[in-house]
Amino acid sequence: MDNGLMDNRYCRKFKSLSIFQSTVMKENILKEKSFLFAVRIVNLFKYLKKQHGEYIISQQLIRSGTSIGAIVREAEHAESIKDFVHKLSIGLKETNESKYWLDLLFATEFITKKMFDSVNTDCEELLKLLTASVKTIKQKIK
Repeated sequence: MDNGLMDNRYCRKFKSLSIFQSTVMKENILKEKSFLFAVRIVNLFKYLKKQHGEYIISQQLIRSGTSIGAIVREAEHAESIKDFVHKLSIGLKETNESKYWLDLLFATEFITKKMFDSVNTDCEELLKLLTASVKTIKQKIK
């Protein structure tokens, strides 16, 4: 697995190899889940555009919702642990912004409760994964 973090100099930053490996495994889960979330957001964008003619909020959501996966992919090739944490922190901000747009779409009745609950669950899962990853790495490199 070559994800830009397997270089020995990065492994030395962690107190044990098992901590490093669990961080890399979390990142792979993030990679998959952030991509699947982006696919859902693109499909939601298409639905909002077709069914409601809604462009303003949905464009904000597609920007923030699809950037999460791109940022996670970019973090794979971070230049340092600090850069890696910074990129994941930006992904966390984008996820939180996506949550805001989803909340707004639901509150303004552009999406049903069922639709909201489904995509919001994925968004909250990404928030938890990113938060845990950033906190864990920050604690281990101190």
